[in-house]
Amino acid sequence: MDTDISDILASVSSPSVHPQILDLQALTRAWVNERSAPELLPYPSDLIARVSQRLSAQILKIESLTSTNNPGLKSTLVIYQTELERVKFLLRSYLRARIAKIDACPHHSLALPSSHLSPLEKQYTTHHQSLLSTHYHTSFLSAFPASLQRLDDTTGGVSMVDRPDEDTAVFCRVLRDCGAVDVQGPEGTAQVELRRGDVWVLRWRDVRGRVEEGCVEMI
Repeated sequence: MDTDISDILASVSSPSVHPQILDLQALTRAWVNERSAPELLPYPSDLIARVSQRLSAQILKIESLTSTNNPGLKSTLVIYQTELERVKFLLRSYLRARIAKIDACPHHSLALPSSHLSPLEKQYTTHHQSLLSTHYHTSFLSAFPASLQRLDDTTGGVSMVDRPDEDTAVFCRVLRDCGAVDVQGPEGTAQVELRRGDVWVLRWRDVRGRVEEGCVEMI
């Protein structure tokens, strides 16, 4: 057997030798960030492509080992399958968190920079909004004056577009020093320095840029 238990365990304990572990850590961080942030975050195209490719390779490896009917490979298969299911769970949960945000604020999601949506997500959002508009128009909007039928109307100082609450308080950890942010308190506005290792509860609007840059993570 060209792969033993020590090789498998080493593959999940040595990030310097196995770059896929770094990708797993990055996917876990992206998952936590996406679930905790009130707004859709940029889509990590390269990371998702690498993880998806490795998942496909892992499935083929498991199928190959299963077809050998070798009892000695039972422990190996258990480890491979467990790791496969763990990564699949992270990926599914990450994508579902994004879809939930898109469903809640489709107009806002389409207005975000192109880096925030994958091609499939953009296609889904466009189709979702088209179906929703058609349903609303058929149900009741057609009875309104033409000037009141738009779902993205912003006239009169009132926006019809649902948006995430940028003032939502979020828990975050500073991964590296990244300057100061303004904090609104009972006595006015003050600045706090974001230093590596610090944990803060801040408004999303104040840390959004740092999270997207990767120097702050959600917890």
